[in-house]
Amino acid sequence: MKIRHLHAWNVTYREAVQIQNRLRLQLVEKSLGPVGYVAGADVAGAKKSQTVWAGIVVLSYPGLFKVDEAWAKGRMDFPYIPGLLSFREIPFLLKALERIRIEPDLILCDGQGIAHPRGLGLAAHLGLLVSKTTVGCAKKRLVGEFSEVGPNRGNYSLLFHEDRPVGAAVRTRAGVKPLFVSPGYGITIDEAVATVLNCCEHYRIPEPIRQAHFLVNGLRQREEAP
Repeated sequence: MKIRHLHAWNVTYREAVQIQNRLRLQLVEKSLGPVGYVAGADVAGAKKSQTVWAGIVVLSYPGLFKVDEAWAKGRMDFPYIPGLLSFREIPFLLKALERIRIEPDLILCDGQGIAHPRGLGLAAHLGLLVSKTTVGCAKKRLVGEFSEVGPNRGNYSLLFHEDRPVGAAVRTRAGVKPLFVSPGYGITIDEAVATVLNCCEHYRIPEPIRQAHFLVNGLRQREEAP
C-alpha cells in the first residue's frame, strides 16, 4: 500500500496540533465508489509496558469473509493526550498496512473521523496518509451534540459540532448503546452510516473492527501470559 509521508511523528504537543490544523484542510468528502474489500483497524497496548500491537483485517464486502490480515508490534513513545490519539497509534497501523497483500477499498477505524476538536481524528488522519476511504467508529463521543436515537437497529441521529454535521450516533443493534460514526476521508456521512450498518450483522461493533480487535488482543495476551 502506498503511504504518503506528510509529516514527522516525533513532535511536540504544539507541533501535533499544528499538523492537525494543516491536514484537515486537505480532507475530501465525496461519494463512495465501488467497495470489494473493507478493512478493520485496531491497536492494543500492553498493560505493564509501552509495547503496542496494531492489526489490520481485510474482509470481502458485502460478504464479510476474511481474506487477509497483518499486524505490527512496537514501542509507543508518544504520550496519551486527548485529541492526539493518531500520533500514538497511526505509525504502527501504517506498518501493518504495509504488510497486507489485499488492499481494502475502505478502512473502518476504532476511533474518530472528523468528529474531533480539530476535525482530524484517527480515521481522517489515516485516510489522508494512505489515500483510502476511511470511517471512524467510536464507542464514545468526543465532540458534538445529538438528539435521542431511536430504539431500533438502523436508527440514527446526526452529530453536530460548531453548527455543522460531523457524524451520527447510530444504533447498530436494538437495545445497545449507539456507536459514533463519522467520515474520515473520501465519504459522506450517510454513506459512512450505511457502510457501518452493513458491517454490523450480529454485534454492536462492525465485523472488520471486531476481528482486528481479536487479532491484536490475542497477540497481546499470548505475549503477556505467564
